Amino acid sequence: MRIMKKLLTSAIASTMLASGAQAAISDNTVKIGYLADMSGTYRDLAGPNGLTAMEMAIADFGGKVNGATIEVVNADDRNSPDVASSTVRRWVDNEQVDMVGGLVASSVSIAVSNILEENDRLGIVSGSAASSITNEHCTPNHIHYVYDTYPLANGTASAVVKEGGEKWFILTADYAFGHALEGDVTQVVEASGGEVIDAVRHPFPTSDFSSFILQAQGSGADVVALANAGADTVNAITTANEFGVTQSGQTLAALLLFLTDVHALGAETAQGIQLTTGWYWDMNPEARAWADRFLEETGVRPTMVHAGIYSSTMQYLNAIKATGSDDAQTVRKQMMDTPINDMFASNGIIREDGRMVHDMYLAEVKTPAESKGEWDLYDIVRTIPADEAYRPLSESKCPLVTNN
Repeated sequence: MRIMKKLLTSAIASTMLASGAQAAISDNTVKIGYLADMSGTYRDLAGPNGLTAMEMAIADFGGKVNGATIEVVNADDRNSPDVASSTVRRWVDNEQVDMVGGLVASSVSIAVSNILEENDRLGIVSGSAASSITNEHCTPNHIHYVYDTYPLANGTASAVVKEGGEKWFILTADYAFGHALEGDVTQVVEASGGEVIDAVRHPFPTSDFSSFILQAQGSGADVVALANAGADTVNAITTANEFGVTQSGQTLAALLLFLTDVHALGAETAQGIQLTTGWYWDMNPEARAWADRFLEETGVRPTMVHAGIYSSTMQYLNAIKATGSDDAQTVRKQMMDTPINDMFASNGIIREDGRMVHDMYLAEVKTPAESKGEWDLYDIVRTIPADEAYRPLSESKCPLVTNN
């Protein structure tokens, strides 16, 4: 009889715990908004395939968390902070969205993170590059997951200066991301003994780079650095090749180059370019296995952003499962307390400023002779350890750090 009573008491407690966990998930639904450039300059690096990566994570998780349904809504932000802001306000006010993921253009991410903070919802930034997102623009309501301009500068710029590229001309996309990358690269170049002799900003987006490349050629710089991304970078590299930039002795440094960009350019054009990346599909067996699944779903190999969206979505859902809550602060703390060990990162951690810190990699584009297939495009030259890759907290301007 005592055994039966003990079992009954245990069953009642378990039922109460389970129902309490469900009750803490608002509307018994976890609603995720995927916001990205779905049709423009940054379509290939994230875009519709980023939504697929998020949906793969949800499917792998089982479609539910603690009995609550997981739903996804999505929108094209058209790289516009105004469009993004109005979309997220609608999602928060009318559609009870708990978390916004994707987030590519840095100006969009900064605008959206402010709205999420005002409404105490969570954002996970996977596509943006500006290091200011977890520096002067940090909030307690967002996480910056995949990469930022600080390791891009430390990885690529420092390597190029060490190889003799002392005088730099920087061609910069004229918005938050480009400005941040230009600033971080300038700091690294000067600290490494080099000099930025000129920096010219181009409108975002730009299709004709002829006048900018001519300026670069006439600058007397050893290095022509591209502080842009996506289609802008592809167009700039194509124009530089047409104008014979590298043939005339200048080094072309693409500071943010994605796998899809290299694929679009082809190994013949992109061979030898060094770049910094947060992940590569063929870097280890776990990455390769997931990339094979992604290829089956989309027909292309994933960028580091696609992989980061999958990883961050799984990390988010696991935090809800562990805490029984979709409250933004509860989930964020659990994500910070849980190291990331998956197909994307090994021993990654989320710091108090919201920066997810993990190893980065210096890669070099293979020659056509070295490449064994359509997507076999990178050699990983070296690993940049996490504690070297990202801005140290001792240099942070984030109030979440400096006010502690």
